[in-house]
Amino acid sequence: MIFRKKHIDKLNDEQLMAALINGDRLAFSELYERYNRRLFYFFYRMLGSDDDVANDFLQDLFLKIIQKPELYKPGHKFSGWIFSVAHNMCKNEYRRREVRKHVQAEENPDQYAHATYYETADEKENLIAEVFNELELLDESQRSILILKYKENFSLKEIAEILDLPVGTIKSRLHYARLELSKRIANKESLKQDSYE
Repeated sequence: MIFRKKHIDKLNDEQLMAALINGDRLAFSELYERYNRRLFYFFYRMLGSDDDVANDFLQDLFLKIIQKPELYKPGHKFSGWIFSVAHNMCKNEYRRREVRKHVQAEENPDQYAHATYYETADEKENLIAEVFNELELLDESQRSILILKYKENFSLKEIAEILDLPVGTIKSRLHYARLELSKRIANKESLKQDSYE
């Protein structure tokens, strides 16, 4: 069934994919509108904070969807499926780049925005920027868990499905990442204090 523009925005993601599989191009446009910014952010953070690379991967992903919409299996949550595809694209890119690092988990940079050790808005912004700089040094597994958990608000179960890992592994990686990131931030703060003395 082909939907009209005024009705298309009332459909959920799964209904849109069913419409796209049946040839409805408006369904594709609506899915693109819903997900392009979110996926751009995911690719941007996963692939070195490069706008051009993130855009290339974003376009490749949506090209796959429009060329082979049947890859989506009805009955699955679309958001989980599309982030799983995006994650696999990043993994393949890392393999191509031969980037292999120790697998750890990620941390929520916004958590530090509520900490009590900054006093001004500028200090808060600087701290958040520092946390994101630290995240750039982490491997793709860490960045993917961070983005899926704290930016996309997927549950641990959903992240486990997207990354094809047990829930216990996801919990463990998040726990150790908090410790690691806290140590990194504390070390940076300590170095700053030493430089002032």
